Amino acid sequence: MTGRNSKTPGQAPKEKKPTSSAKSSAKPKKKKKITIGKVLAWTFVTGALAAICGMGVYIFVLVNGANILRDNIGKLNFSEASIIYDAGGNEAGVLKVENRENVDPAEVPEMLKQAFIATEDQRFEQHQGVDLFSVGRALVKDVVARSMVEGGSTITQQLAKNVFLSSDKTFFRKATEMSIALALEREYKKDEIITFYLNRIYFGNRAYGVKAASKVYFGVSNLKDLKLWQVATLAAMPKAPNTYNPISNPDKSKDRRAVVLKLMQEQGYITEAQRAEAAAAEYAPPVNAGKSQYQTYIDYVLKEAQDMYKFDEDDLLRGGYKIYTSLDPNAQQIMEQTYANDKLFQKDGPEQKMQSSMVILNNEDGGIVAMIGGRDYVARGLNRAVAQPRQPGSAFKTLVAYAPAIESGKYNPYSRLPDVQKSYNGYSPRNYDGVYRGEVSMFDAVKKSMNIPAVDLLNQIKVKTGMDFVKKLGIDLDEKNDRNLAIALGGLNKGVTTLQMARAYSAFPNNGNLPTAHAITKIIGDDGKITPFKGETKSVMSAKTAWYMTQLMQGVVEPGGTGAAAKFDRPLAAKTGTTQLDLKGLEKYNRDLWFVGYTPEWTAAVWLGFDKTDSKHYVTMGSGSPGIIFKEVMQKALAKRPMTSFKRPDGVKDLTAPPKGITDLKAEHIVMGGNSKVQLNWSGVGDNMTYQIFRKDSKMADFPAEPTESTTMTDFAEFISQPDTYEYVVVPYNAENNTTGARSNVATIKVDAVGGNPLDPLHPGTDPNGKHDPNSPGGHPGTNPPGTGQPGNGDPGTGLPDQGQRPDQEGGNGMDGRTGTEQGTKPGTGQGGSTRPGGETSQPGGSTGAGTETGRTGTESGTDTRTGTNGTTSTGGTNSGTQTNGGKTSGTSGGKSGTGTGSGSDATAGGTSRGSGGTTGGTTGSGASTGTTDGAGPDSASTGSTTQTGR
Repeated sequence: MTGRNSKTPGQAPKEKKPTSSAKSSAKPKKKKKITIGKVLAWTFVTGALAAICGMGVYIFVLVNGANILRDNIGKLNFSEASIIYDAGGNEAGVLKVENRENVDPAEVPEMLKQAFIATEDQRFEQHQGVDLFSVGRALVKDVVARSMVEGGSTITQQLAKNVFLSSDKTFFRKATEMSIALALEREYKKDEIITFYLNRIYFGNRAYGVKAASKVYFGVSNLKDLKLWQVATLAAMPKAPNTYNPISNPDKSKDRRAVVLKLMQEQGYITEAQRAEAAAAEYAPPVNAGKSQYQTYIDYVLKEAQDMYKFDEDDLLRGGYKIYTSLDPNAQQIMEQTYANDKLFQKDGPEQKMQSSMVILNNEDGGIVAMIGGRDYVARGLNRAVAQPRQPGSAFKTLVAYAPAIESGKYNPYSRLPDVQKSYNGYSPRNYDGVYRGEVSMFDAVKKSMNIPAVDLLNQIKVKTGMDFVKKLGIDLDEKNDRNLAIALGGLNKGVTTLQMARAYSAFPNNGNLPTAHAITKIIGDDGKITPFKGETKSVMSAKTAWYMTQLMQGVVEPGGTGAAAKFDRPLAAKTGTTQLDLKGLEKYNRDLWFVGYTPEWTAAVWLGFDKTDSKHYVTMGSGSPGIIFKEVMQKALAKRPMTSFKRPDGVKDLTAPPKGITDLKAEHIVMGGNSKVQLNWSGVGDNMTYQIFRKDSKMADFPAEPTESTTMTDFAEFISQPDTYEYVVVPYNAENNTTGARSNVATIKVDAVGGNPLDPLHPGTDPNGKHDPNSPGGHPGTNPPGTGQPGNGDPGTGLPDQGQRPDQEGGNGMDGRTGTEQGTKPGTGQGGSTRPGGETSQPGGSTGAGTETGRTGTESGTDTRTGTNGTTSTGGTNSGTQTNGGKTSGTSGGKSGTGTGSGSDATAGGTSRGSGGTTGGTTGSGASTGTTDGAGPDSASTGSTTQTGR
């Protein structure tokens, strides 16, 4: 095995790989050079291939467009209609293309063609079906927006698109549309193409073609009779027929018309003077006698299918759909018959007739039972139930103030609310009747539709709370312009529709649940595909709040309520609403009238007014008018349905009536031991009652929110440290059921000075007003003139001749049968009866005494000479005589009988005493005095703030 160096037997040795130096010695390969000739050659080949491909595409487009045009030109004829079914599954109406008329090119005036060309396709006469400039512009916009937002379509392309009935924006569909447009341009002249377009285009209100539209909107059959403003109005519609047609939206139509006229003027078709004249023209719809049954409802179904389900209108009119609804044909017929009765409406104005709208909803599911958009409603006319918001007036109070207040848990229908005229940062609402009751229950505030309680309540719960609440009910307010207290009275920036009000109120009978208002329950296509109802039901308030609101609003239709005219033989809750006219000199009239009410089954809303309110067209009918329409429709429509009742929700306690209010509160000022106090007395109103005392002085605008004191007694006294005029009210409170009664009558007391100083050696027992302390040993004469009265009998006097008498005492403190020890010249002043000011009679006394004793001669000079006749004292005699003192006519009392030779002075500054302190004596004298009392004696009138007049 010589000559081999291998580890593997029999394997030839491997050859070594060349080294890098060997590689470097090899010759490199030559690179191919790119020459100009080669570039030109490849460019030629690429261009040739592109040209061939482009030619192929172009040929394909041309052939394809021609084929499509040939195969589909007949699609200008319409296909199967869509059928509408009522709640019972019976056919109620048809959605189909109606009122379509074709015209020849010779029938189309040049001005009409120019209007459409100026608006839809300015380069119509120059392009060959496709405007590359417009396409480029649209392409740039699409790229920027990253979607197909700009069509760039010519009139010819729009005609091509209509043939295919497809509005989807894709590049493939766009290419097909362009191919058809090119084919159309090859086959037809420009006049023929624009005429095809004008015959095929949809103008809203079921009018296909410009001639049908001319008849519908202007009553013009010959297109050459159209005026410039009418031509511009027609040219304004194709972009959005429902939005820009003058019947449904006259204001938007006029604005869009102005755009068309401006384009025509800029492109030289009309002059500036023509533009200005045409832009200013006002539209008035022609009288249309062609009415069909259920027209408002059918039109609304078409609108809802577009808005809620996103169906194309043209497709709905020709697609053969079966549309099932919640329509009650009986209710709809009754509603239409009611609205045809002119006696239920105000006399027509010189330029307008009074209008109205009404909606009925099923409480349980929100289904629209019936709807009418106006008197003499025409197909595709202005549906005032959904398209014309109005100010709701007081009908909004329940939604924005009362319901959210009850929902807060701090209020209930028996809650007491202030009814006092005041200003809220410059906003000063007034009650419509000019009456302010001080305080009322929520029941009365709603029943009588008082303004002040609603505004004050919204102020208490805060405006934001009210706005948030109505938003849950489906009513969006303007966050900026509606954020004020005026919304409590329905003063809104944009207003609400009849449908919105009906839906919001339907939550009350539905235990606080709010379903989506809807007409359509399902749609079935011709291929069997079912599109179900897409709505939902939301909880917007507690069942307790809903129940309490129903109880509140039931009072509105009872006697004395603002909605009593709507009452019929079913359970009913409702609210009225009016908006005041703000035209100078006509403020007593109204702009809008509302009635929104519900039975356990249905909720309905009615609006009355004029489309445009002005000095010639305003509401003079009474506020009960919409309630009468409500009753006329609802009573008949529900007649064949079983009667049900409002049911209190499970777990919700029924309302407990609050305590009765106090009506006999009395107050008197008492000075005793140098101190002044006010004594209150009243009659109880029930067991286990707490009485809250509220006090107000002259510096306070109103009574405080919290009581001054509380007591379980029926009297209360407090010391007074400052002279002032004080007012008191007492409110009963039942802690067992947390209810509060009404405020009592107001008792007013005037305190000129407080107390006296019993230690004053010069003036013991007196105060600056001449009032005497009964504990004082004597007193000084008062300043009032002597009283005059009728004589009477009394007990023998035992008092000293200089004994001071309190001005509130009816007589002296004599004792029966005792011999006098001191002399006096005045009659005795035993406890005689008195007649209190204001006609109140004191309680009888105990016994009758005759003055038979002779008193001693008095030492002081008396200033009170009195005579009297027999009368009943507190012991049974009859008082007679009167005295006028300080402008008040007071009651009288009999003095004691008894004669002395002395004289005493007991008349005080606060008013003459009711019989002076006579002395004991043997001879019989007589005397009586009358006076106005400020204090309270054993049988005197109690002091009160209320001025009482004796009779």
